[in-house]
Amino acid sequence: MVSAATETKWVYLFNEGNASMRDLLGGKGAGLAEMSNVGLPVPPGFTITTTACIAYTTSGGVFPPGMWEQTLKALHAIEQATGKRFGDRQNPLLVSVRSGAKFSMPGMMDTVLNLGLNEETLQGLSALTGNPRFAYDAWRRFIQMFGKVVLDLPAERFEAILDEAKRTAGVRLDTELTADALRHVAERYLDAVRAETGKEFPRDPFEQLRLAIEAVFLSWNNPRAVAYREFNKIPHDLGTAVNVQTMVFGNLGDDSGSGVAFTRNPSTGERRLYGEILFNAQGEDVVAGIRTPKRIDELEVEFPVLYQQLVEIANRLEHHYRDAQDIEFTIERGKLYILQTRAAKRTADAAVRIAVDMVGEGLITKQEAVQRVEPEQVVQILLPRFDETAKAAAIAEGRLLAKGLNASPGAATGVAVLTADKAVEWAHRGRRVVLVRPETNPDDVHGMIVAEGVLTARGGATSHAAVVARGLGKPCVAGTEALNVDLEASTFGVDGRILHEGDELSIDGTTGEVFIGRIPTIDRPFAELTDLRTLLGWADEIRRLGVWANADYPRDADRAVQFGAEGIGLCRTEHMFFEEERLPVVRQLILNARAAQAELERVEALPASERPAALAVARQHEAVRLYREAIEQLERVQTDDFRGILRVMAGRPTVIRLLDPPLHEFLPRHEDLVRRIEQVEREGSGTDELAELRATLATVEELREANPMLGLRGCRLGILYPDIYAMQVRAILNAAGDLIAERIPVHAEIMIPLVGHVNELKLVRERLEAVARDVQEKRRLQIPYQFGTMIEVPRAALTAGEIAQYAEFFSFGTNDLTQMTMAISRDDAEGKFLLHYVNRKVLPFNPFQQLDQAGVGKLIALAVQEGRRVKPSLQLGVCGEHGGDPASIAFFHANGLDYVSCSPFRVPVARLAAAQAALSARERDR
Repeated sequence: MVSAATETKWVYLFNEGNASMRDLLGGKGAGLAEMSNVGLPVPPGFTITTTACIAYTTSGGVFPPGMWEQTLKALHAIEQATGKRFGDRQNPLLVSVRSGAKFSMPGMMDTVLNLGLNEETLQGLSALTGNPRFAYDAWRRFIQMFGKVVLDLPAERFEAILDEAKRTAGVRLDTELTADALRHVAERYLDAVRAETGKEFPRDPFEQLRLAIEAVFLSWNNPRAVAYREFNKIPHDLGTAVNVQTMVFGNLGDDSGSGVAFTRNPSTGERRLYGEILFNAQGEDVVAGIRTPKRIDELEVEFPVLYQQLVEIANRLEHHYRDAQDIEFTIERGKLYILQTRAAKRTADAAVRIAVDMVGEGLITKQEAVQRVEPEQVVQILLPRFDETAKAAAIAEGRLLAKGLNASPGAATGVAVLTADKAVEWAHRGRRVVLVRPETNPDDVHGMIVAEGVLTARGGATSHAAVVARGLGKPCVAGTEALNVDLEASTFGVDGRILHEGDELSIDGTTGEVFIGRIPTIDRPFAELTDLRTLLGWADEIRRLGVWANADYPRDADRAVQFGAEGIGLCRTEHMFFEEERLPVVRQLILNARAAQAELERVEALPASERPAALAVARQHEAVRLYREAIEQLERVQTDDFRGILRVMAGRPTVIRLLDPPLHEFLPRHEDLVRRIEQVEREGSGTDELAELRATLATVEELREANPMLGLRGCRLGILYPDIYAMQVRAILNAAGDLIAERIPVHAEIMIPLVGHVNELKLVRERLEAVARDVQEKRRLQIPYQFGTMIEVPRAALTAGEIAQYAEFFSFGTNDLTQMTMAISRDDAEGKFLLHYVNRKVLPFNPFQQLDQAGVGKLIALAVQEGRRVKPSLQLGVCGEHGGDPASIAFFHANGLDYVSCSPFRVPVARLAAAQAALSARERDR
């Protein structure tokens, strides 16, 4: 037997905890404890710890020793504080049983209100309040909620009974039902429980409490909670606390109500009290969206003293926590109670504005502001918005279907789906969907995650749909009262205008407008995002890592610079070759390269005295002539290309990768050529075309490879066809020379790709250094440049010390390095097994989205160490997709890289993530 002195403490009264105990008490429990300690009007209660939940779930569903006894002791303390008794006929204590994890998961786990009611305590509640209608309303609500949450009965069964009662009474709202009608509803609910379970509804309040605690523990692992944690990357081993709290009632009459208030607008970040209230209602009515509530301003009109008290409490809580708060409150017969406070879920725009404003108000530091905004929220801010001109045209065409509450900003277009399951099904088939619901409930979260946006007929800006959509960064239009959603017919519409599931829909979460069909979008001008630019400016002061961009054209480089890029980490020259007007020239080069190369090598093998004459003859050779002509044409256009991008970068470092892909990628597909040859042969015409097609096919077959990724590409091309790399280097340096002549600074870095052995880099670099000297001698100009390589082959990482002897910089090509290290072809795997691996937890995440630190990361760390050992000045960067991933950026910071390079759109994300990595490192080093 465990002694009382050593017994684990599983239960804490609110006055025994504080805000620092989130791990143990969960966010809600810690908040309630803190508010109790500072004297706010919080109904008494206690919290059962997250560790109790973990113990329960890992032991196969058994309360840990001592937990139930501590629960009964804490319950007795509430009885003493309130003067009520649990299960008492005359003066019954009723409680709520609510979940509360360390990280806020709104609506994902379970809640039971009005617990402790049965036919006997019901009569006591009626007598105490003098309000039989209220008592029966509380009783039917308890049966319904307990039945759904604890007994796992379908909510629709109860809703059908309530809807029938309203139809019979000829009323629209449940608040219009009489006491007798509600009594009859409760009786039918009890019949439904008996029919569904074969058992009586539990009447013993202590049994109700035990079952409700178990239900909350179990809800930690329900599908919607798991899906929410997966999306938000919340660990699955934290468990949830259980908060048992004295009930206060917002449904006691018109002087009562329940609501949710935010200390700042969660959509825009505006500094004023924002929220909603339902008079004569319980809190669940507000968040469930069953009724559309009134704006919080209505409270100021109806009860100005209470409104002012709420404003004062909101300000006090915001200053106490130094963050915007989401406050749940209840008014019981003119008295205000605070039931919860937590950091407010907010949109990306609001998160940035609140962080910047709070620095200006002296509430937080710049460093704290930088840490308050998630990097992915920057992506949400940069997402396109609807084109206002196109919207105006749609309105003129009569395509404006309805207008609801602008619950979460952004633009979403997709086909309408009316169930969460169908949203998942269609989204997995590649369709963009908008989830349309009468109102959302927590079970819809898996559909909300995959949807482009959410539209509901009922509910307000603090309803479940709105809160979760803001947290997910999804546009949401809620409370579209004119909208009728018919789930049975799979239709929805307004005033007889009917749309069907599968019809295209556009919703504007910023304005609340709903349109039939598609509305075009436009990018948000970065220059106009003043708060974001301010925040990123602070991030730039903090971060150590440079942030560069991958850009292949001047327009991309210009956009990257606007987003704050400090250089170009990867300019892929092959993208320039694929342009339509250049492709014939590239093909001319490839089709004649082998023959020309052979002829030129023959000349090179002759005695030195014979070479000049032989070379003059060789240049008249058809293949040599066409080959040289193509090289000269490509050099001219490449010089223009590089001049354009170096001009935009104006002295910022610009890494230009020499040609990397296999040559066959520039030629027609083998299958297409065979079909065309067969067609020409059948038609019996086009002799010249046939000869050309056969020559092309011969070259394609010669270049064809079983595994092109590991074939003739990268530096291997430069070794076998040295004229291609020589042409590119001449183009780069001549472009740089032209700009220097214009007094425009340049900083060109030339990347030699796919090096696996030091001798490859040594050979290619020696040849190209000779080319560079020749350009400079002809121009009589010193042109700054560097040679380096991409580390994308595992052997290169393992022998980085050798390779560093011939490189001024390394750029880690993490896409290919991941493919080669893990033996996974990205293009094939993602559609076949990789996502299955991630879903089944064979892999913890997609290694092409987040760096595999345990495998690929070790190669990078080794290459950094060995490269810098040989050459301390070696510049180190990364240019794969991981350069824009926050988790990977933290790894690159920790391992001493100099910069990350990503797509222009991800540059602001990387700037913020790099600053957060620096701050986290400082915190760890303390």
